[in-house]
Amino acid sequence: MTNPWLPVPVRVDRITIENEARDLKTFELSFVNDADRKAFSFIPGQFGFISLSGVGEAPFGIASAPHEERVRYTVKKAGVFTAALHEIDEGAVVGMRGPYGNWYPFDLMKGRDVVIVSGGFSFTTLRSTIVHMLGPELRKDFGRLTVIYGARSPGELMYKDELRAWEKSPDIELTLCVDCLDGECWPLTEGLVPNVLKQLAPDSGNAVALVCGPPIMIRFTHPVLKELGFPPDRVFLSLENRMKCGIGKCGRCNIGEKYVCKDGPVFSYEQLLSLPADY
Repeated sequence: MTNPWLPVPVRVDRITIENEARDLKTFELSFVNDADRKAFSFIPGQFGFISLSGVGEAPFGIASAPHEERVRYTVKKAGVFTAALHEIDEGAVVGMRGPYGNWYPFDLMKGRDVVIVSGGFSFTTLRSTIVHMLGPELRKDFGRLTVIYGARSPGELMYKDELRAWEKSPDIELTLCVDCLDGECWPLTEGLVPNVLKQLAPDSGNAVALVCGPPIMIRFTHPVLKELGFPPDRVFLSLENRMKCGIGKCGRCNIGEKYVCKDGPVFSYEQLLSLPADY
């Protein structure tokens, strides 16, 4: 039996700066040991921990798709650990443990349209989901794929090369929106994510919605989804920002009777309606 607290060594093969503020970086990791690589498998929506010796560790949603060669995490510089992580160079060896938690409801999504709504740097696990669903073996399992992704400004949108490719793809209907265009020539929609969602009004008849973003965006997105006819049991969001130990031992991620790291981080809105409103 493996020790769930023990990270395995992974090498930082590539670091990409994702935004103009330079406080969002994507780390692409490969396993140092082949046995660790073979033992690692995940489904989009799950999360893992990155650790630095002498500094600590922190949980992050996995941004890569299962079929991609490297494991990706996109990390915002926001504290002591993430600041230290942002200082490392390509070639460094760090620790990783996981995956933990549940995942987006792919069985429920099969044969249905999928509407993805996201804002800011919470787009990570949804990036994983999109790349997974666009895979040649899986795309046929799902109906129309509609993605609405927003940020405060064009420079804050992540994965720009992929976004441009998705805009041209017949397999996905992508709408990018920003709070303010600020003279940017890249063709984007100006407006807040909930307002753009209401304008586009995707059909809810046979659809599942996945939502991930800052709390203020989520707060104003749910009423729009309800107005569009999405029932609470077909709206899902991730509470990965509440992760602590990852294995349900520290008790710091609980919401009522639920432990986010074990029962989540993905919950239906129907489930959340029955929990204390402290998330």
